[in-house]
Amino acid sequence: MKDDVRSASKHFRVSGELVDILPVARGHINDTYVLNCRKNGNVVRYVLQRINHAVFKDPPSMMANIIRVTEHIGGKMQGVDPELASRQLTVVNAGDGTGYYRDHEGNFWRAYNFIENAVTYDTLESTDLAYEAARMFGWFQRMLIDLPGPALNETIPDFHNTPRRFEVFQEVLKADTLNRAKNSKSEIDFLFENAGMCDVLLDLVERGDIPQRIAHNDTKINNVMLDETTSKGVCVVDLDTVMPGLSVYDFGDMMRTATCLAREDERDLSKVTADINMFEALVRGFAKETSQFLRRTEKESLVFAGELITFEQFIRFLTDYLAGDVYYKTSREGHNLDRSRTQMKLVESIVEQQEIMSKLVEKVFLEN
Repeated sequence: MKDDVRSASKHFRVSGELVDILPVARGHINDTYVLNCRKNGNVVRYVLQRINHAVFKDPPSMMANIIRVTEHIGGKMQGVDPELASRQLTVVNAGDGTGYYRDHEGNFWRAYNFIENAVTYDTLESTDLAYEAARMFGWFQRMLIDLPGPALNETIPDFHNTPRRFEVFQEVLKADTLNRAKNSKSEIDFLFENAGMCDVLLDLVERGDIPQRIAHNDTKINNVMLDETTSKGVCVVDLDTVMPGLSVYDFGDMMRTATCLAREDERDLSKVTADINMFEALVRGFAKETSQFLRRTEKESLVFAGELITFEQFIRFLTDYLAGDVYYKTSREGHNLDRSRTQMKLVESIVEQQEIMSKLVEKVFLEN
């Protein structure tokens, strides 16, 4: 594999002589490596990735998105904060001038600059961190509201099409090939009882009450890079799922992943709750950057979006359990069923606090 990486690296316009290749264990989809190059006695680092084209079926279209987005953000920042502009994600050109290289085995590769003196976190350690992560995802959306040209390519079709997720679930449930439905009766009942929420946001879009915007679609805390000294946001990374979507989807996914301090597969459901302090920090950070362009209907839908995206993930885990654990990796019997139960409990926790959360959103956005 190291020979493949070295061979691929030669097809990108990196600066200096390649002296070392270090694999990066983090990440579940793409294979990632750090390239250490030496130029004039200094080390220049790059990130090289082999794109998983089983997940992303059209890497050239995805890379076209990423190039448009990164060049737009970099150009805007150059006139505002040149130092921060120099720390934004940049696609390294391949030898033919494109942003990717395809090897003889059909693998797609890409290279980025290495963001120096910046760190990421896999878990939220404080409300300050939650605030800054949410602010950066809001900043990312604000940077792209004036992206010119045609709509971005859809890198994963129907990614947040919750009604379609429900349809797939019903197909899998009807087949029940492994006779697992009998183990998840209460979860199945909960899904059908709440299935009406699947269409709510898409109906608002259909009526023109919520606009389609550019969304990141994977707003986990570890997709924000923070300065290792100041802890202030530097840039947003992992842009593979950046495509047309809803602003509220990004906030909803932050609610799902950041307000619950329990593990995603926690069996002790008493630990699964949406922490109101973390929620407030997310709202304050997001509002700081988005209050001037979000529509009233979008602001009013933020809490529901957290409920919906959590419900959507509940559907996905339960569907995979019934299908035989074909999508998500599992390490124990009933692992996906456990995951679905944590999401179900989190939906219930958000619903229980919906009124208090909605009042917080209204208060915070008025302040901004």
